[in-house]
Amino acid sequence: MMGLKTLLLLSLLAVLGLMLVAGSHHGRSMPGSPFNISRIDHGLQEVVLSAAYSFNNQSNDAFLFRPSTIHSAQRQIVKGIRYIVDLEISRTVCRKRDNNSDLSNCDFQPKGRLHQTFRCHLEVWVIPWKNQSMTQEFVCKA
Repeated sequence: MMGLKTLLLLSLLAVLGLMLVAGSHHGRSMPGSPFNISRIDHGLQEVVLSAAYSFNNQSNDAFLFRPSTIHSAQRQIVKGIRYIVDLEISRTVCRKRDNNSDLSNCDFQPKGRLHQTFRCHLEVWVIPWKNQSMTQEFVCKA
């Protein structure tokens, strides 16, 4: 016959196991797992803007693109900060040849022939104390 202490210990282990499987700890995410963040988070905005500049540098398009919508954004604390973002970037009216360095001054193309939007998935790892940022994944589709 099992003792009361053994029964309590088994019950506690079962509850802890369920919490690990569910990935939550008192209603919050487990340490080290990604969690949702605000779309106006300062670090997120920096990562997204940097991705737009990278997109523009690699694109052969005559116009600049800038972020138009952030669909989801997560942060993960793992030897730094990892951002996981699903967003859209859209063509603006600013031409690359005009050397406009501030994308916030560029309006989006109106609906019509020149309007274009890409849906992108972005993963960036930022290590603030080393002043490093590494793009792990940046994929865009029309």
